[in-house]
Amino acid sequence: MTFPRHRYRRLRYSEPLRDMVRETHLDPADFIAPLFVVPGAGVRQAVPSMPGVDRTSADLAGVDASELFSLGVKSVILFGIPDHKDATGTSSADPEGPVCEAIRAIKAASPQTVVITDICLCEYTDHGHCGVLKGQYVDNDPTLEILAREALTHVQAGADIVAPSDMMDGRVAALRDTLDREGHVHIPILSYAAKYSSGFYGPFREAAESAPSFGDRRSYQMDPANVREAVKEVLSDIEEGADMVMVKPAMTYLDVVRAVKEVTNVPLAAYNVSGEYAMVKAAAQNGWIDGKRVTLEILTSIKRAGADLILTYHAKEAAQWLG
Repeated sequence: MTFPRHRYRRLRYSEPLRDMVRETHLDPADFIAPLFVVPGAGVRQAVPSMPGVDRTSADLAGVDASELFSLGVKSVILFGIPDHKDATGTSSADPEGPVCEAIRAIKAASPQTVVITDICLCEYTDHGHCGVLKGQYVDNDPTLEILAREALTHVQAGADIVAPSDMMDGRVAALRDTLDREGHVHIPILSYAAKYSSGFYGPFREAAESAPSFGDRRSYQMDPANVREAVKEVLSDIEEGADMVMVKPAMTYLDVVRAVKEVTNVPLAAYNVSGEYAMVKAAAQNGWIDGKRVTLEILTSIKRAGADLILTYHAKEAAQWLG
């Protein structure tokens, strides 16, 4: 007979007891904070659909990264919004573009911050797709060379990690070959290995000015219905040379996070994406939920599912709460 001898509430009786037996722990060092960078100086522009998130110029990105580091958030990932866009995203490899300027500014302001850069073309193409076009179809192989140039430019500016998010086949190998050939064998690749064609990206596309001008991204991003395919993508990217892998989005894909965790032994990240963030903020602002409690519950669930690292727009506030 288990009851009354076994009373599970005994270990829930007080906060110290609950802390003692807690299985999953959040730490600010678990978070990677996304930063949107734009040209200019002294620029700070609020993103309306993501309260608390700004687009900033490189100098202020340095200030923000330094503040994040002081709170224990030791990693950031950069997304650039350039002045110039064209059909092939040539400004993605501009050594004087906003991402490269931000890398230098962050390294000057907070040398120990780990700077990751997103490698994709959607912010840099005038059509908003993640690669070069052949008619209205994204042409995989010609895109790889451009992505590799973008990654190399970021590394030459001082990036610590490059993170391809484009979902072209073979992109990890293309980046690895280029970086190694140019003497950057020490630079890790964090691959968006399982990136789904999701409806949760809307606020990001506003912030990054990256919405496709026609069609959608279903021909290269993953079908939300598939899990086995995600495992295949992840294992393929690791074979090509990925040092870390990512599942995106996070909240509605926790089963994918768990499935990937069970078949890999590399660090696993999950991206708590813009739509997930915006829903929490909107509900909290309307008084429908306790924003702090729900945010920490969501982040805990992502880590509980198996993520070692969490890309999240909640990074700063969550670090303040945990501190």
